[in-house]
Amino acid sequence: MAQRHLESSERLNGNDVDVLGCYLRSQATEFLRSLRQHRESGAAGDTADAARALRRAARRISGTLHTFRPLLDTDWSDALRPELAWLSGTLAREHAYASRLDRLASALHTLTSPPDPAPQSPAGLGAAAPALGNLPSPSSSTSSEQGRPHRAAGWARRPPAPRADTTASTPAPAPRADTTAPAPERHPEPRDTLTLGAAKASALLDRQLTLARTRAHSTALQALGSARFHAVADNVAVLASDVPLTTADTGLEKLAAEADSRLAEAATTLHHTSHPYSPDADAAWHHVRLLLRLHRYAREVVSSAPVDVRLLDAADALNAHRDAAEAAAAAAHAARTPRIAPTTAYALGVLHADQRHEVAAARLAFGQAWQRQTVGTP
Repeated sequence: MAQRHLESSERLNGNDVDVLGCYLRSQATEFLRSLRQHRESGAAGDTADAARALRRAARRISGTLHTFRPLLDTDWSDALRPELAWLSGTLAREHAYASRLDRLASALHTLTSPPDPAPQSPAGLGAAAPALGNLPSPSSSTSSEQGRPHRAAGWARRPPAPRADTTASTPAPAPRADTTAPAPERHPEPRDTLTLGAAKASALLDRQLTLARTRAHSTALQALGSARFHAVADNVAVLASDVPLTTADTGLEKLAAEADSRLAEAATTLHHTSHPYSPDADAAWHHVRLLLRLHRYAREVVSSAPVDVRLLDAADALNAHRDAAEAAAAAAHAARTPRIAPTTAYALGVLHADQRHEVAAARLAFGQAWQRQTVGTP
């Protein structure tokens, strides 16, 4: 096998062989290093960092095998690529549930927090000071029976009222009817309803997502100890020393350009699915996110220059879109829980709407970043 790969690589462009082989070997080495770190780490933070590095290397190897498939052994790459995708997705699930819970808890706290009172400007206080100063103090005025003049200017003495004749008989006043009406029933304000349901909604989300995170952790541990994972690790170990190249007339630049074209074509069709309350359209945006990732990995292979900041902004916007869309789906799933209180369902509905607004904001941010990227591209 190695001899066949070597003979076929001699007929390829030497520069392309060196570049592609060096990149795949480096990512395979990073995969094995992260795997060893994951097995040797004891702290939870070290294990999470090692799992994140393992996912990163697996994604880059899988993306490179997909983009530059004509330059590699087809049967070998087609067999390894879905296994790497399975491993990356299995390891990412636990972190995704934890991040989703933090995001929803933070959003609930922000929605239920009272708005900050608008501070009164110093100009407003200064304008009100003279008006308050014109009012007489309680000690500046005295009773009219003592006959002392008022000190406040402009305040005239009220003339004494004529005394009534006390000798005349006056009829007794009729008793007053009780006109006190019962107070109208006070309906709770929307913010009060949201505050009442936010605590139970937070507890429900914490219970559901923590359970899902625990199951994902158990699944990841089982996957790392399975024969399927050991087969993937063996193939990556072989890749670290022998890259299975094959004969092809296509160069790296042409294959990378094809990846760019697929991304541009998919991004131009997103304006048809830009409605913020259209969860069915999220799949198209997730597909563009994957294409953008493949584009970035292809650029890493063919160019040693740093990634364009505008491209990173677009990737960050799509990542935020993915997180907000999945958080909204989690809130909607929790709202469908049987026999929950109306206030809890209301809080989850407000939370769902808030996350869908975040989806719309992420789509707008991606559009702006992508427009800057398109304009800046020669």
